[in-house]
Amino acid sequence: MSGFSHLWHFEFLGNELGEWAVALAIFLVTFTVLPLAKRIISAQRRREYPASQAYQALDLLAALVEHTSRLFLWAVAVWLAARDLNFPDKIERALTVVLVLLLWMQIALWAMTAVRHALGLGLQRAPGQERVRGGSMEIVLLAIGIVVWTLAALLALEALGIHVGPLLAGLGIGGIALALAVQTVLSDLLASLSIALDKPFGVGDFLTVDDCLGTIEYIGVKSTRMRSLTGEQIVLGNADLLKSRLRNFGRMVERRALFQLDVHYDTPVAALAAVPGAVREIIEATPDVRFDRCHLLRCAPTALQFEVVYFVTNPNFIVFATAQQSINLRILERFRALGVIFAALGPTPIRLQQQTGAPATDDSGQQRLL
Repeated sequence: MSGFSHLWHFEFLGNELGEWAVALAIFLVTFTVLPLAKRIISAQRRREYPASQAYQALDLLAALVEHTSRLFLWAVAVWLAARDLNFPDKIERALTVVLVLLLWMQIALWAMTAVRHALGLGLQRAPGQERVRGGSMEIVLLAIGIVVWTLAALLALEALGIHVGPLLAGLGIGGIALALAVQTVLSDLLASLSIALDKPFGVGDFLTVDDCLGTIEYIGVKSTRMRSLTGEQIVLGNADLLKSRLRNFGRMVERRALFQLDVHYDTPVAALAAVPGAVREIIEATPDVRFDRCHLLRCAPTALQFEVVYFVTNPNFIVFATAQQSINLRILERFRALGVIFAALGPTPIRLQQQTGAPATDDSGQQRLL
C-alpha cells in the first residue's frame, strides 16, 4: 500500500501522478458525456413538434447544441481536466490562447445558428415568399457572417490582452485604400445587399431589364443570372441591375388585355349596336377572365374601330394566350352570325393591338413585348 501511495504521489512534469490520473478521468468522462448528450438532443430535434413559442425556444436551444463543435467540446474537457494542474508559463499561455480562440469561434458559430434560425422562422411566417427570399438569403447570411466573425476575432484578441485600437486604425487606413481599388466589386456587393433587403425580385421571377428579358435563376454577391427566352444565360452586375428600370412579371396578380376590332363601314347600324353586348357575352363566358369594356371609340378613315379591354385573373401567359384564342374564334363566329363585316386591312381580317404588358410571339417566332 505504501508503494501505491508512493506511486500516487510521484511527481511528474510538476504534478503528482494522482493529479494526472484525476485529470485524465475528468477529460475522458467529459469528452464522452458531452458528445453523447449532443447526439441525443440532435436526434430529438428532428422529431415533429407543435409550432408554439415554447417549442421554438427549445428548438433554438437544440440547434445551438447541434451546432456545437467537437473542438469546443474537447476544449471544455481539457479546461475542466487542467484546472488543478500546474504547467510552465509558456505551456499555460499557449493553452490559454487555444482555449480562448476556440471559445470565441464557438460563440460565432452559435450566433450564426441563431441568425439562421430567426431567418427560417421569418420564412415560415410568410408562406409563399420562399421563392422571393430564397435567393437573397445567402447574401444576408454572408453580410451578417462577416460582421459576426470580425467581432468574434476582435473580442478574442482583446481577451488575450492584445489592444485592438491601433489594429483597427491600421485596418481603417488599409480599408480605404482597398475600397478605392475594388470599388466596382464593393458597389456590386452593396447592390446585392440592397436586393436582399428590399426584395424587388426573387429567383423564379420573369423580368425585363432594358432590352433583356428572362427568368431569374440565381442572385449572387456580385452578379445576377437570368435565363432568356431563347435559352442563353444573361449575367448582369448587381449595381447595373439596380440602375436599370425593371419590369417584374413574376409579381403580377392579373393580366390586362386590350385589342381592337376594325369593322367595315358597310356594316348595318343595328349590327354595330349589337357588337358590345356580343363581345361582353363572349368574354364573360371565358374561364379566368373578367370583362372590362367594349366601345366603338373611333371612326377611322378605313374602318370603324371597337376597343375591347378585359382582365385575365390568372397571370400565367399560357392562360392569357388560351383565353385570347378562344375569344377570337368565338368573335369570328358571332360576327358572321350578326352580319358584322370586318374591314379589309391586308391579309388578316381581324387586327388585334394587344397591350398586355407580357411577352407575345411575333411572326418570326421571337418573344417580344407589346
